[in-house]
Formats: sequence, C-alpha cells, structure tokens
Amino acid sequence: MTRVFSGDVAGYYAKYRRGYPPQAVDALRDVFELGPDDVVLDLGCGTGQLALPLAAGVRSVIGMDPEPDMLRLAGEAAAERGVDNATWILGGDRDVPALRALLGRNSLAMAVIGNAIHWMRHDELFDALVPLLRPGGGIAVAANGTPLWLQENSWSPALRAGLERYFGTGLAPSCGTLPQERDRYRQALRTAGLTEVREIVVEYTNELTLEQLVGGVLSAVPADRLPAPADRPAFTEHVRQCLPAGQDTFPEHVRVAVLTARA
Repeated sequence: MTRVFSGDVAGYYAKYRRGYPPQAVDALRDVFELGPDDVVLDLGCGTGQLALPLAAGVRSVIGMDPEPDMLRLAGEAAAERGVDNATWILGGDRDVPALRALLGRNSLAMAVIGNAIHWMRHDELFDALVPLLRPGGGIAVAANGTPLWLQENSWSPALRAGLERYFGTGLAPSCGTLPQERDRYRQALRTAGLTEVREIVVEYTNELTLEQLVGGVLSAVPADRLPAPADRPAFTEHVRQCLPAGQDTFPEHVRVAVLTARA
C-alpha cells in the first residue's frame, strides 16, 4: 500500500495545515454536550489539528489514522502542549468495527471525520459508527476549508495551473468540500439512522506567506510525488513565478463547514 502522507509530507502537514478555529471546536462541544466523562474519536486525525483542541474538557480523545508518521507527530504535538488524555491508534475507516471490542457499545460521545472522509467509504463508516455512540452523541463531518488551488481568489487559478504543469497531471476537484459531496454525506447520515442533521459554518480570512502557501501545497502532495529536498527551492521559485508579481502575502477566505448528526 502506498503511504501517501508519510515522511516529509507528514512533517509539512504538521507544520502548515491550518487548524480549526475555536468557534468550530466550541460548536462541536455544544452540539454533543461534551463533558468530562466523554470519549471522542477523531478518525483520520492526521497530526492532531482537531483531536488536540477537542481533548480539553473530555475524558479522552482517540486519534485514529492509517499513517504511522502522522500519529508520531500527533503524539509529539500532544506532549508539547501537555495533552495527556489523547490516545493514538493506527487504523482507518475499515477498522472501526474492531473498536467495538475495545470500547463497547454506546461508548463514544462523538466521532468526527475531517477532510480525510474523501478517502473513506462514508456510508459503510456511518453504519459502523452508530452502535458506538452514546445516546445524544453523534457524528460530525468537518470540511476545513477549500484546498489552496481551488479557492475563489485572485491567485488560486494561477497556482492550480502552475501545479498541474509542474506535476504533469490534473488536480482533483475537491476533497470532500463540494456542495454535492456534502449533500451525499448529509443523506448518508440520515440513512444510517441519525437525526437532527445540520450544518455549522465558521468563516474567516487569513493571510499566507509564500512559505506557508508552499508548505500547505506540499502537505497535500503524495509522498511518491514530493520533490526531493534538493529540488524544493526550485519548486518554491516555480510557485512564486506562478503567483501575482510583487505580492508578499496571499489572502484566503476559509469556510469551515461541519455537518453534525445525533444518535
């Protein structure tokens, strides 16, 4: 199996992937009434961008991801922040049924899946998660903004064209953020027997430096396509040449959309 987010890609992910705004984290706490006795599962947790802030105020958070390097960096971030109630488990969506033997039924207050959902069989996943949810608990599907090369701003189209030239391939249209994809997740949540399906939206603006922009791009490049270390300065220059001349920072509008559904 190809390890898409291994090695240096995981490092770029830890350093440059945007975190979740506090308003979105607080909204999840409110919807599922998270408290000090609750257990939360972050499936496809990456390097802990959502699991770590969710750890405050609950008994424990389980971060589950199929990439060991992601989990290693998540553990390091937890140690740096003094988070001692997070557990990191190697696995993916198809391993969720095995959690029943570990946790038992009705044990989770919330299972949250971020942009990694586009790698998963979401309908089967939701069915597998439902028996694990406590009464009043539920599932959240969080889209943490549109990929940098697909945003509606002055520089994203040029970035996308430059990346497609560099890698010699078209870029995927989305990663679970398109409206039609969100509609499929919404319907699948209902089909799995969940209710009170709603969407929480948090929007904000951000200014990226060239370093942050390039780092964000490299955090999404499959490990086998990542430019070699010696080639990365040239890659950075290629990206700079694609972007508007004389611009030091690059504004982005981030729309965080979180679907929630209760058991």
